Amino acid sequence: MSNDQLFIGIDSGTQGTKGVVFSREEGRILAEAFTDHQLIENIGGRREQEPGWWIEACSTVIGRLLEQSNVSRDMICAIGVSGQQHGMVPLDARGAVIRPAKLWCDTETSPQCEQITARIGSPEKVIELIGNSVAAGFTASKILWLKQHEPQSYERLATVLLPHDYINYWLTGEKKTEFGDASGTAYFDVKTRTWSEAIINAIDDSGNLLQCLPELIPSDKPVSHIRSEIADQFDLNPDVLVSSGGGDNMMAAIGTGNVSPGVVTTSLGTSGTIYSYSDVPIIDPNGELAAFCSSSGGWLPLVCTMNVTVSTELTRDLLGRSLADLNQLASSAPPGAEGILLLPYFNGERTPALPNATAGFFGLTSTNYNAANIARSSMEGATLGLRYGLEVLKQQGLTPTEVRLVGGGAKSPLWRQIVADVFNCPVVCPESSEAGAVGAALQAMWCYIRQKEGDISIVELTDRYITLDESTRAVPNTSTVAQYAAVYQNYLKLNDVMRPFW
Repeated sequence: MSNDQLFIGIDSGTQGTKGVVFSREEGRILAEAFTDHQLIENIGGRREQEPGWWIEACSTVIGRLLEQSNVSRDMICAIGVSGQQHGMVPLDARGAVIRPAKLWCDTETSPQCEQITARIGSPEKVIELIGNSVAAGFTASKILWLKQHEPQSYERLATVLLPHDYINYWLTGEKKTEFGDASGTAYFDVKTRTWSEAIINAIDDSGNLLQCLPELIPSDKPVSHIRSEIADQFDLNPDVLVSSGGGDNMMAAIGTGNVSPGVVTTSLGTSGTIYSYSDVPIIDPNGELAAFCSSSGGWLPLVCTMNVTVSTELTRDLLGRSLADLNQLASSAPPGAEGILLLPYFNGERTPALPNATAGFFGLTSTNYNAANIARSSMEGATLGLRYGLEVLKQQGLTPTEVRLVGGGAKSPLWRQIVADVFNCPVVCPESSEAGAVGAALQAMWCYIRQKEGDISIVELTDRYITLDESTRAVPNTSTVAQYAAVYQNYLKLNDVMRPFW
């Protein structure tokens, strides 16, 4: 390992920060670390975190990675950061955080989405402008909320960063962002890869807000080198590069080899996502598909649902069981949970667009109301929401032949089989379950090689380093596929019936 080059990948998510050290020579993870995050929330839909918590977590994780015996600090070449998308980090003129960051799962700003859309003229006009709608959870509405609800804080605003940008700012002292994460703000035009002045002026017509947005850089360009203070803190070479980084979905795309057409990734995390790489922008006129840019040079059409492991975690807490017990319980129930169907909208929902929706179990009877069926329906309900997202992708011509599954839920053999049957498509997991952190490390490697050695494609790197775990493969069961097709139709009908109540 004497001539090896090592790359740190950081994945700062909602629940915690993960980190890996990846070896270019050995093509594997040499070290891993994790620490969790707190969450600020209330019944009104507020979901926030202190950006300082992310920095503390990153410091802890990087420190733990470098303390491991097989990691040589002088071989660290670059760092890549993956971050939860859409969060608003407001900074004052000194670069200090003004207030807690409002997160992707914050639904408190839903009224501001409607206001911005109305100022532009219609949802269709918004999509024409930027390729996306002003969705609940995206960054644009958070800025307008700040302006309306905390005007004194807004007056201090000098810079708006996204979560991964803020971590890069801590590492480098530079305020920059890249196209992938920027495309989740709802004030970025995915076709031209520029800030949308029309949307920005709909948030604030003073003309000042545009000056608060960071410089845009391509995904293969570094933000800068690490600050001298960071080099001293971790005893690293000050020449260590920090790559552009990106949103967690963009980094997980790299970490699952989803960097060329034909691959589909689905994440069973706190939220659920399903996405596929494209060489051209894929824009949904209905606005249900997010027309994101990738963090590898292309585009990443994506559908997001806001309630996946949220459903299973809440059910586990309700039943007072461990995660292993919940899986065992769910396995003992038949497909379809004997008629129980969960609409899992514990945090409202983005796709379908139901920001004010609430969750509910339906089809309960005296004979099917038991812990096993409730456990299974918590998995099935979340998966039906992802099936809705899959249908949106199919409408845009993106039909998978195989799905690469990541996220905490992907560790469950039962849940993998449910996804295969509900999607009617084979599923398989990558060898590494830390797709976001691995993707960040590979993007850092890509950036470093292009800066130091010459041109190389991200596809070359993922083809070399991303492998699939065939022991996790699940294929559809024909009879269960038919059963779930009927359950999915019931899910659609229930959504329509319940809309007036939300």
